[in-house]
Amino acid sequence: MKNLELFRTFAENMEKDIIKSYVRYLKLQRNMSPNTLDAYQRDLRKLLDYLDHEEKDARDVTLEDLEAFSAGLHDIGIHPRSQCRILSGVRSFFRFLQLDGYRDDDPTELLESPQIGEHLPEVLTPQEVDQLEASIDLSKWEGHRNRAIIEVLFSCGLRVSELVNLKLSNLYLEEEYVRVMGKGSKERLVPISQSAIHELKFWFDDRCHMTIKPGEEDYVFLNRYGKHLTRVMILIMIKRQAEAAGIEKTISPHTLRHSFATALLEGGADLRFIQALLGHESIGTTEIYTHIDTSTLRREILEHHPRNIKKK
Repeated sequence: MKNLELFRTFAENMEKDIIKSYVRYLKLQRNMSPNTLDAYQRDLRKLLDYLDHEEKDARDVTLEDLEAFSAGLHDIGIHPRSQCRILSGVRSFFRFLQLDGYRDDDPTELLESPQIGEHLPEVLTPQEVDQLEASIDLSKWEGHRNRAIIEVLFSCGLRVSELVNLKLSNLYLEEEYVRVMGKGSKERLVPISQSAIHELKFWFDDRCHMTIKPGEEDYVFLNRYGKHLTRVMILIMIKRQAEAAGIEKTISPHTLRHSFATALLEGGADLRFIQALLGHESIGTTEIYTHIDTSTLRREILEHHPRNIKKK
């Protein structure tokens, strides 16, 4: 009995060492951002908890074990898109185990992901963005700040994580550019519109009267306590503003990023140009906007083509 307990302790310590090595690999070699790193670790924990329950070691897992794990995700009601994300993390983990010599094979090579239907993200028209901004009460201290946030998100196509970490030292308003730190600590320069600069200047007039916490001075957007905003704060603000504006679509800060890309595509911008502005590593990620544009064109044809008008 004592030998069994010693073996379990040894196995647990070995697992901890493997996980530490894997996290270090993701951080240093895959250059993942803290948010992505946290997501990978949470998803991996689901697998490790399952293996612990089944009394299996990751170094001995078979394809059949992983198929059972995948089926379990479905059984507990996890959405197919989330299942795909979790299994992507599982594949990454086993590739690492093989790469670092913990395993001779990769059991995920034949592991299939669930089929998911194509999901087109919600977008706002420029008129709806105007409606969103017009609904803001500028008599409140945060009014100009919130208008500037919405305009920067829509005009620059930033991720919300990029917006909350935007620094004054990254703004080149004379040249009409902002420097953005994207995923994997990759920098890119994004043009900023005159309307966004206009809204920022109004916000800066209010910002200069604030008491700012030490260490927070370089952040563009601050809360009432002089600290930089969080992603959750931005999400809550956008949702409340959409309700105030009477917009019935389910939107988030990311909706404004989608709207930015869609407006560019509908205006005739090249897909590679949009990819560079969004900071997408793969053109495949950007290509979802071609589907949005196609659906828009189809709606226009149904509403305005003479053949369809006659049918009405």
